[in-house]
Amino acid sequence: MKYLIKNGLVVNENIIEKKDILISNNIIEKFEPDIKIKEDYRIIECEGMIIFPGLIDDQVHFREPGLTHKGNIFSESRAAVAGGVTSYFEMPNTNPQTTNLTELYKKFDVASKNSLANYSFMFGGTNSNFEEIKKLNFNEIPAIKIFLGSSTGDMLVDDYSVIKDIMKFSPVPLVVHSEDENIIKRNLKDYKEKFGDAIPIEFHPKIRSHEACLESTKRIIELALECDSRLHVFHLSTGLESKLFDILPLNQKKITSEVCIHHLTFTDEDYSKKGSFIKWNPAIKSKSDRDQLWKALNEDRIDIVATDHAPHTLEEKNNEYTSCPSGGPLVQHSLIVMFEHFLNNRISLEKLVQKMCHNPAILFNIKKRGFIKKDYYADIVVLDPNEKHVVTEKSILYKCGWSPFLGDSFSSKVKYTFVNGHLAYNDGVIDDTLLGKKIEFES
Repeated sequence: MKYLIKNGLVVNENIIEKKDILISNNIIEKFEPDIKIKEDYRIIECEGMIIFPGLIDDQVHFREPGLTHKGNIFSESRAAVAGGVTSYFEMPNTNPQTTNLTELYKKFDVASKNSLANYSFMFGGTNSNFEEIKKLNFNEIPAIKIFLGSSTGDMLVDDYSVIKDIMKFSPVPLVVHSEDENIIKRNLKDYKEKFGDAIPIEFHPKIRSHEACLESTKRIIELALECDSRLHVFHLSTGLESKLFDILPLNQKKITSEVCIHHLTFTDEDYSKKGSFIKWNPAIKSKSDRDQLWKALNEDRIDIVATDHAPHTLEEKNNEYTSCPSGGPLVQHSLIVMFEHFLNNRISLEKLVQKMCHNPAILFNIKKRGFIKKDYYADIVVLDPNEKHVVTEKSILYKCGWSPFLGDSFSSKVKYTFVNGHLAYNDGVIDDTLLGKKIEFES
């Protein structure tokens, strides 16, 4: 199918203007005002709507293999395209973990048969798999991911000599979950002595504390500077951490950072209402932290906005504190949440696109995605800014069946999502007859 997207307001490369987009054979054939056609193109009329490049989410957990009772690549990629996310990087802490080449290629195979969005996978570093890292084809993956705070299996990396070896060797960024495990364990011990396993959820940011985040992030930045290495720090949650990063153009940075939707949206005041449904690692912290994260994002200390989409079942999330897993589903709602923040004057549309589309493509050297440009892949999202709706159980596409935004009202709605020129999401209807592509990286 060939498409002509007409009369929409396009947000792209720091410009907002009315332009048409001609799509043919997966690719943007033309991108200019008032395109005239003679051929048989299907016209998508977008008067009054806003058009974005497809969102690139650099941090998701789709739970396949081994944890598919929570979600899988098919179910979560459907939710992603319904939310305007056309490309994603999935994390290595599945079961088995993606810490050897066999498991990496198994994931690529599963995604090639099941993913509606474009896909790639981060390779997990451990204390003992440096030799496996040396075997990687670095044109196939975006980054090496390590957990400085606890994760599943043996993915906690606490041997800094190993981290140093990986930093010096890897031509792709080292991406880190940055929390100090020893500080967390000490805090958890103190609260378990007071409350047992039923620790009230409002103490989560006291256990996974400011100190745990700041000390870990300081240490890993110092090591990256020593090694002159590319470092990307996931999901900042504190204002103090954000001040550790420079205000520079992205192409001049070797040390970069990200903030997630939930840390920009919720505060510790929301635990009383949302409970464990906003239990994430790192923890959601104070209003002051949230405000400082917004400031850092807008002044370009923070480079990317992502979701850390991490579904768990309702049963799991209703467990008492020590057996309640951290994380929640977000890919279906990330764009509409950020658009709400735009309406509340927290971010401009140009900055939103920079952080959720352009910068992930630049930072990870993604080939021909993240921008609306002639000859780029036609990954495009159309948002109706005036279609108000409420998130209901019926509208949620996550396999886990819930959302931290259940019952919340939003001012906009994703109308269309194109993945490689295929209309994968059409006003509430998903077309899974064509699948996403394996993401390619520039060397």
